[in-house]
Amino acid sequence: MNDRKANALKRSDLLLLVGLIAVGLGLTAFVLLTRMYSQSDDLTVTIRQNSQVLATLPLDEDTTYAVQGEDGVANLVVIEDGSVYIEEASCPDKLCVKQGKIRYAGDSLICLPNRVVVEITGQDDLGLDAVAK
Repeated sequence: MNDRKANALKRSDLLLLVGLIAVGLGLTAFVLLTRMYSQSDDLTVTIRQNSQVLATLPLDEDTTYAVQGEDGVANLVVIEDGSVYIEEASCPDKLCVKQGKIRYAGDSLICLPNRVVVEITGQDDLGLDAVAK
């Protein structure tokens, strides 16, 4: 008789676990799909060096922008398919290149040795104040 109670408890625990996993996957899919389909067309890429704005470019137009600075400082910023990334950099560690692509308002790429900041500005249609990553 104790075996039946133990099996019933295990079965109900398993059902609860499967239910929680299903709810979690459903919420994750909802958030990802909402982000993917609600990106605004008025997002812009702001490129700064030494706190000075060098360029403000639309995120929805493919382009390449070369940042040239003093002492041979150089970064190649690429806007492509609604995302932006740093393709080449003259800094020694290349961490800015390794950061990959960004595509949402508030995302940024930073090349600290070259003092270059690439930031997406504008407003996503998500209606959220902040998104934790």
